[in-house]
Amino acid sequence: MNEDAARPRATRPFAPFEWMLSLRYLRARRKEGVISVIAGFSLLGITLGVATLIIVMAVMNGFRTELLDRILGLNGHLVIQPMDSELTDFDVVSERVGQVSGVTLAFPFVEGQVLASSPVAGFGAMVRGMRRDDLRELETIADNVLVGALDDFEPESVVIGSRLAERLGLRVGDAINLISPRGAATPFGTTPRVKAYPIAAIFEIGMSEFDSTYVFMPLQEAQAYFNLGETVSGIEIFIEDPDTVAAFRGPVEAAAERPIFLTDWRQRNVTFFSALEVERNVMFLILTLIVLVAALNIISGLIMLVKDKSHDIAILRTMGATQGAVMRVFFITGASIGVVGTAAGLVLGAVVSWNVEAIRQLISSVTGTELFAPELYYLTQLPAEMHADDVLAVVLMALGLSFLATLYPSWRAARLDPVEALRYE
Repeated sequence: MNEDAARPRATRPFAPFEWMLSLRYLRARRKEGVISVIAGFSLLGITLGVATLIIVMAVMNGFRTELLDRILGLNGHLVIQPMDSELTDFDVVSERVGQVSGVTLAFPFVEGQVLASSPVAGFGAMVRGMRRDDLRELETIADNVLVGALDDFEPESVVIGSRLAERLGLRVGDAINLISPRGAATPFGTTPRVKAYPIAAIFEIGMSEFDSTYVFMPLQEAQAYFNLGETVSGIEIFIEDPDTVAAFRGPVEAAAERPIFLTDWRQRNVTFFSALEVERNVMFLILTLIVLVAALNIISGLIMLVKDKSHDIAILRTMGATQGAVMRVFFITGASIGVVGTAAGLVLGAVVSWNVEAIRQLISSVTGTELFAPELYYLTQLPAEMHADDVLAVVLMALGLSFLATLYPSWRAARLDPVEALRYE
């Protein structure tokens, strides 16, 4: 007899009988109940781990995007402040800077802190002096006016945030009292300046810090109120793409044609956004442990399955199954748990991410508690934004850990000696 003919031929990788055996091993039997329970917990662990990672990444991305839009929507991407001399030529400088390619808006502003009060209460506030036309160009405010109109933004009126109006119990047409320490100079010192302004409009941009503190006042009135004369606090510049702000520093400094101190949004918010990025990365690493624990359950379940199926493995080997075929059978068994769990987690995570605000409101109404306090988290709604690269990273990580978890038990099954397994049968 030919020796080559007697030698068992290698089967085609991932042949139908390998899939049949793998799926059969996944089905529960009475004597394999413990193994089935371990496989079920492994599947559940991977599902919850992947879903949690996707939800957390989506919420963190939503936080960053919403905060970036809110902060940069109200504050300029670049801010010019005077150096060596006061900024009295702000009209000319604003016009020259506004002509720089890529600059969408450049306007002067006055800023100062005050105490805003009413017969009901008093709170600290930030007054920002702007021209009416410039305020109309500021989409963050112009597109979010709740009551009133910016057309009524006259020299003797102000525009305030919704939360500040609610705290003070004021409506459009009511007067708000503003108290500033920069008052008139007298022989006895500087006296605070107190003046009442009618409210022309109330805005709400969805960021509690701005809605509860900002008061917009006409530019000339703000100059007079803070005793600035003909100067301003600075010039705010908005560009088309905030991420390219570094490329605008040179052209803006050249267009100003005077000594200036230029800062961009990254410098002003570096600590805040760096903390968000660090928190996002740490959360990813911590939640990856959930998937890792589920992968370890796959290892323990497969080892027990190999031990239980040692008799079957020996018979398969004597019938001509190669070591590679046996290894692939158990690899498919473990990998199936990882693939199904990852797919289920992806679906669950996507559904929760798309409805996270509705879920938050439902839980808040059922428990009677506020799960997302705007005063603590800056935003009035819980944002979520899924990014394809984050989802892909989570899926690849889960599948990678699941596949790696199957290698050792599958290799151990392939190395099983059929003679030893059938010795005492």
